[in-house]
Amino acid sequence: MSEMQEEVVVNSTMTAKDEAAKTNALIAYGLMILGLFTGVFWFVGAIWAMVKKGDAQGTIFADHYSNITTTFWWGLGLSIICGVLTLVVVGYFLAIAVWIWSIFRVVKGLAKLTSNKGYDG
Repeated sequence: MSEMQEEVVVNSTMTAKDEAAKTNALIAYGLMILGLFTGVFWFVGAIWAMVKKGDAQGTIFADHYSNITTTFWWGLGLSIICGVLTLVVVGYFLAIAVWIWSIFRVVKGLAKLTSNKGYDG
């Protein structure tokens, strides 16, 4: 292996439950990314994460489900507030900030998930 190539370390201690939790979190994150542009998949991704959260308990990926649901609820609540504030124009700017914040949380989660790390770890 050359110096330019990076060695990939695969966690060989992942159980089938860990693999399933990772796959389901990956699906939820993917749906959330689609939802950033379409809206409806934002809800589908969050619901998927809420349904599968129990299956992920006790795995290294359990906190990803908390990240997804927290991002969903905060994003939804702040978007409603932004919708009301569009009457005084400032809501448009706040909506852009909420959208960027949501992208950051989802991309950070995906990066950690694909590195076989917990969201907070």
